[in-house]
Amino acid sequence: MQHPLLQPDPLIQPGGEGMEEEALSRPSVSLREKISKYKTMAWETYKTKPISYWVLLLLSSGAMLVAFPASSLLSRVYYSNGGKSKWIISWVAVVGWPLTALILVPTYYFCKTFPTSLTLKLTLSYIVLGFLSAADNLLYAYAYAYLPASTASLLASSSLVFSCLFGYLIVNNKINASTINAIVIITAAMAIIGLDSNSDRYGNISNSQYIVGFVSDILGSALHGLIFALSELVFVKFLGRRSFHVVLEQQVMVSFFAFVFTTIGLVVNNDFQSMTSEARSFVGGEVSYLMVLIWGAITFQLGVLGSTAVLFLSSTVLAGVLNAVRVPITSVAAVILLHDPMSGFKILSLIITVWGFASYIYGNHSVSRDSS
Repeated sequence: MQHPLLQPDPLIQPGGEGMEEEALSRPSVSLREKISKYKTMAWETYKTKPISYWVLLLLSSGAMLVAFPASSLLSRVYYSNGGKSKWIISWVAVVGWPLTALILVPTYYFCKTFPTSLTLKLTLSYIVLGFLSAADNLLYAYAYAYLPASTASLLASSSLVFSCLFGYLIVNNKINASTINAIVIITAAMAIIGLDSNSDRYGNISNSQYIVGFVSDILGSALHGLIFALSELVFVKFLGRRSFHVVLEQQVMVSFFAFVFTTIGLVVNNDFQSMTSEARSFVGGEVSYLMVLIWGAITFQLGVLGSTAVLFLSSTVLAGVLNAVRVPITSVAAVILLHDPMSGFKILSLIITVWGFASYIYGNHSVSRDSS
């Protein structure tokens, strides 16, 4: 069968030059009409929300696209400049939890509501999620200790795969053909990185350390997907309502318990004492050491707050778009700022990963549009 684009236009008759010219001009008119239609739709959508909504959504999206890549790069800077502890960088990821609490408190006044009652089951849920988050941060710390930031970021994108799978198993989220396609594509991208490990490994990293970092990143992504599904289950089973202050409450409580568990690990491992010696031997001195840790804590919390706000204000589709965008941002920034190795296979993996995200976003956007 002839391809539809190659079939002759029935409006173009032999010798009908006027009709041919009219047919050739139709695509440009159609394009202008589509642009005008999208402009109208965008303006109508803009008018449905107050300006404060769009400002908050813009700031939240910017936080995801800037804070998360910055946090990833700072984790790698910690190790490349002399840091050694996995517990310290895990602790940095949760020590900033009071920032979220400071934002939570005013929401009670503006929303004219009260804090959610802490039942035994809800508290136990927060404790379990906090423990899993602490373990997740520790796994990612091993990944950034042994892998380039660009590689660690690409591997971490596999959390979408595990989020879909655990969401299907735990909270009965639907999996469509686009989601399955995204899972296969992203898995293939991870396999490409694994096959090209020789050109991607730092010179001071052994084969066994690279494998530990690689496996830790994948396990951390799997655990991240499990945490995402369990968090949704907590909403469905125990909270039963979705509002911004409830989302922040969960984030604060989970981060607090993760902070407690990570601090215990830090103390047991005697890493608090090692901070002084690390700071003295750190490239750039003690001030640089403190700046890396402080800004690492701030950027991580800003990224979490941004993603929480985007999920609440918009949808998981927009959050997926922003997650897809921040993967190449992190990778390119790591190559430019940290001189990460970037082989042809890693570039191919990056392209395939973005393709996988695009498949997931398009499929879920079509489903949400059809159901609305």
